[in-house]
Amino acid sequence: MTESYTVGDLVAEFLQQCGVTTAYGLISIHNIPMLDGIGRRNAIRFVPARGEAGAGHMADAHARVSGGLGVLFSSTGPGAANACGALVEARFASTPMLHLTGQTARANLGKEQGAVHDVPDQLGMLASVSKSAYRVDDAQTAFATLCKAAGEALTPPMGPISVEIPIDVQRTAIERPADLDNLVLPVPAPRAPDEAELDRLADLVAAAKRPILWTGGGAREAGGAIKRLVEMGIPLVTSWQGRGVVPEDHPLTLGGLNGNGSPLIESFYDTVDLMIIAGSRLRGHETRDMTVNLPARRVQIDADPMANGRTYESEMFICADAALTLDGLADRLPGRLSIETGYGAEITKLKADATADYLKIVGPYADMPEILRKAMPKDCVFVRDITLNNSTWGNRLFTLFGPRDSVYPIGAAIGPGSALGIGAAIGVGKGRKAVTMCGDGGFNLGIAELPTAVQEGADIVFLVMNDAGYGVIRQIQTALYGERHFFGDVKGMNFEAMASATGLPYWNVASMDALGPVMEEAIAHPGPALVEVDMVAIGPFPHYFAPPKYDEED
Repeated sequence: MTESYTVGDLVAEFLQQCGVTTAYGLISIHNIPMLDGIGRRNAIRFVPARGEAGAGHMADAHARVSGGLGVLFSSTGPGAANACGALVEARFASTPMLHLTGQTARANLGKEQGAVHDVPDQLGMLASVSKSAYRVDDAQTAFATLCKAAGEALTPPMGPISVEIPIDVQRTAIERPADLDNLVLPVPAPRAPDEAELDRLADLVAAAKRPILWTGGGAREAGGAIKRLVEMGIPLVTSWQGRGVVPEDHPLTLGGLNGNGSPLIESFYDTVDLMIIAGSRLRGHETRDMTVNLPARRVQIDADPMANGRTYESEMFICADAALTLDGLADRLPGRLSIETGYGAEITKLKADATADYLKIVGPYADMPEILRKAMPKDCVFVRDITLNNSTWGNRLFTLFGPRDSVYPIGAAIGPGSALGIGAAIGVGKGRKAVTMCGDGGFNLGIAELPTAVQEGADIVFLVMNDAGYGVIRQIQTALYGERHFFGDVKGMNFEAMASATGLPYWNVASMDALGPVMEEAIAHPGPALVEVDMVAIGPFPHYFAPPKYDEED
């Protein structure tokens, strides 16, 4: 007897035709038809996470490092709700992600009959945390809905799209859509800039003596164009998500030293006569809530028309693809630039001085960026959770060589780091390593996914910075709340015992001198490993958090 072709089979084949090789999630009564289709086709690797939040972060990181479509499967109701934090993070990061979840049978929807996993307005909940959310109302519209959802996820500004498919729809037999054989998703071609706009932009840049580029995550695919401009003598600074678009050992890139926390960079901006911003929101997190004094003259390039004036105003805004615009600019500049003599050497010195100045903030951890960089392969993916070491030197000073070599929680949540690291390790494929740096507080939130890393053989080193509590919370309480440290000193696990129970090799580091050799050994170990850094033994992390400045009237 030949099995019928169902909507569940359609989902599996659709993902395969989209080029998806790996999906993440949990199997549940309301998604079995879809996952059964994936299992029977045996063309897509399914990573069974231990929770929907972890699965969502893995799918997010996989998409970030691979440049493809991330895929998350969740159950309906509470399972879909568990995925919301990961969807929020993916939306912060503009990650193209497809979240596929079940739903109770259509006959039970909206009737509050107490059907399993039936929650009021699941679609509204998902719409609030996704770029968009759709329900497949009947089997005949499933293919069209999937095409619309995946296309929208991949259309800038990218983001997560949720699709709920009622269980009875998943089980419905349908004719296989012939359009699957030549699938073309409805993703519009990158928007090209107007020729007159390019001419005007080139005139502005050609007239500048001290121009600088600021690029963000929206310009990650514009590396060729950006490098052309840098080689012409225009220096580069990036957002933290946009790092590595040009290797950060280049003498004309400031990397993530973009001004926040660096007075030398801010003073330098006063001397810049034009900043070209491409594919960056100039987020408050990187601009100290828009108080960093960027150069007075600015032009902005962004595929999202809503970026115009959202954070900083500019005298020219070009709504277009960053790569096409910067390439068009580079085509118009040869023989026209009049960059000030000695400007390049000044940039190189500024980077060295700003780096040295910033390392003074981190006290006994000042050598850590260089130690880790030497221990890690050049193509290693550096993943971080929100922890003191990342919020200081991790975002700014660790040298990166590729635009997809860095993953961290853009939304500044504590806890996603472990799962982001697993997804990144799987996403980059065999032969490359991931190192994910977490604080002990954040690592405690992600412990449930350690068995996932072991089961999947993820090539990852978990680097846990253990200061026995929420260090950044302590600093905020010290600065703003009279040193009243309520509720932040949470008791962590015995990480060595936990590593043994999970099957992870374990190392403990109690001095900076030991860190390099230990990391080299852990990185050489195939599969997942755990390194715990005893920050209590090394020394407390210096206070870097400064209280905000308020007007006297406040």
